[in-house]
Amino acid sequence: MSDRRKALSVLFLPAPFILLAILSAQEPANTGAGKRAPNEGPVSAAAIAGSKQDPAAFQRGAALYTTYCAGCHGPNARGGAGAPDLVRSLVVLDDEKGLLIAPVLRNGRPDAGMPKLNLTEPQISDLVAWLHVQTWAADHRNTYAFKDVLTGDPQKGEAYFNATCTQCHSATGDLKGIGARYDGFSLQARWLQPRGGRRGGGRGGRGGANAGSPGAAITVAVTLPSGQKVSGTLDRIDDFSVSLRDSAGDYHSFTREGDVPKVEIHDPLKAHTELLGKYTDADIHNVTAYLATLK
Repeated sequence: MSDRRKALSVLFLPAPFILLAILSAQEPANTGAGKRAPNEGPVSAAAIAGSKQDPAAFQRGAALYTTYCAGCHGPNARGGAGAPDLVRSLVVLDDEKGLLIAPVLRNGRPDAGMPKLNLTEPQISDLVAWLHVQTWAADHRNTYAFKDVLTGDPQKGEAYFNATCTQCHSATGDLKGIGARYDGFSLQARWLQPRGGRRGGGRGGRGGANAGSPGAAITVAVTLPSGQKVSGTLDRIDDFSVSLRDSAGDYHSFTREGDVPKVEIHDPLKAHTELLGKYTDADIHNVTAYLATLK
């Protein structure tokens, strides 16, 4: 198989998933008007303009994608159960004016389990436009429209909060009124990464006094072989050195050789950092929905 044929195969599905898509297209779900709502995806007008696609073609492509593709590839082409992510597909990313995508949509891939879909040339062109907007939006996050942050279950979020967060936080104490101070997206970003994402400290990173919310700075105490102890706000630490700024603002740096000197780190946001790898999508949306109720 040629490299191009291998790349094209990423875009398509085994026969069972194709069958599901065809059945979904024959019997669309009702949305009050008897038709499935066009799946425009969470992109903004800026993304459509930036990708240089025709807005009308994008709208038509959204409806076609919902009918023929969303049942397997997910509502925003991010992939589904056993179906590939089209936004990250090399076929879509490398495509120019439909040269890679259109032939497969036009002819199908019987050898890979994808039948010919009998799309018209204008329909193929509209689907190509919709896919190009999705990939452009994913590569230009400042144009992404965050519309669906508050989609979780507040009651489940409260239960998760009570089981996980109450050792440090209180809905009637430090978090009282937080839902009135931030919009949904800002609220979610704040509790997920209260130190401000990449500015967070930690091993090999920085944790200066200006990083994130007040009181979030990582502190360190360095005990030298002589017994002298120097402490302050962590500047940087790795296997070879540790540096800090003391309460007077003076900078100190020490070479490390194994456990010498002794280094003790205190990170007030350690629990947040450890939980980042444990949250499910449902946890994140549920907790955000709950915090938004704390007015």
